[in-house]
Amino acid sequence: MAAAAIHELEGGRKVFAGQREEAFFVDLGAIFDLGTLRPFQNLHLIPTPAADGVDATKGFNVHTIALQVPKTELTRDDSEPTDPMNPSSVIGIWATASRQRASVREPKRGAVRLAGPWVQVSRLGMPLINEVIIPLGNKDRWNASEPEDDEQFLRYYLDPELQNLLPVLYPGVFPNLAALLGAPPASRPRNDLLAILLTGIPAGLIPEFQNFTGSTPADMLRLNLAIPPTTVDPSPLGILGDDLGGFPNGRRVFDDVVAIELRAIAGLTYPLIDPTFTPDSAAAVLADGTANDVPPLRDFPYIGHPHEGYEHEHD
Repeated sequence: MAAAAIHELEGGRKVFAGQREEAFFVDLGAIFDLGTLRPFQNLHLIPTPAADGVDATKGFNVHTIALQVPKTELTRDDSEPTDPMNPSSVIGIWATASRQRASVREPKRGAVRLAGPWVQVSRLGMPLINEVIIPLGNKDRWNASEPEDDEQFLRYYLDPELQNLLPVLYPGVFPNLAALLGAPPASRPRNDLLAILLTGIPAGLIPEFQNFTGSTPADMLRLNLAIPPTTVDPSPLGILGDDLGGFPNGRRVFDDVVAIELRAIAGLTYPLIDPTFTPDSAAAVLADGTANDVPPLRDFPYIGHPHEGYEHEHD
């Protein structure tokens, strides 16, 4: 049935439109209700026993529109990207959803009629930004705005609420992060998150890689088109798993974006801007525990700080 919905178009293009099983995996209840994170949920202020996470989206369908187009139709100068370090090899992508301004309920019939101009009610570039980074009081405002105006939300990236909660919810589990947070926010801004989530990673931080789109902070999913897809043993941890073809360089369906972003917020990527900082061991194994979750990360290859206390294979 899925094959019947794939249509080939001229110029090497393909399009699919139809229902597919939701592939995103996350334990919504555990993370967003109590901040329950694995494998140390027993060390939470409200401890819970060891258990697998519940994939809250499993079994649901989503309506998918998938497009396959030549790279030359995505680059600004219609070129075929070959040099990963060339700024023109990087594209930034986001999507929006809009609804008509008014819903009118007709008497007796009970029908609902939509009316008025279309209004943007949601947007998305990087996954989980509105859920994890933007606080509750600003979520609607964020959803209604454009990426080019994201400087107004900059403070939430530089001092995210979740990083401040982790040492409180898990006493003694994140001592290095707690010590870092003991300094005034202005002296320890999360410029690593700013680069990963808002500007793209500039050249010089990771060998032979960049997906920098400029100094203007903007929530976009960035992809370096000159980096080929990883076809042999791709890591669900993407760049954290030494796989430059994965998130946050684009976003593959199987990339564990929940684990990647949680580990980054917990301080795993902070040494990119401060080599003297040693991430807590817990930051390298933090996950939500869903069935699709990935094994712990032994070491972030671009930092050089081994994370002691957890014995497992490098993915």
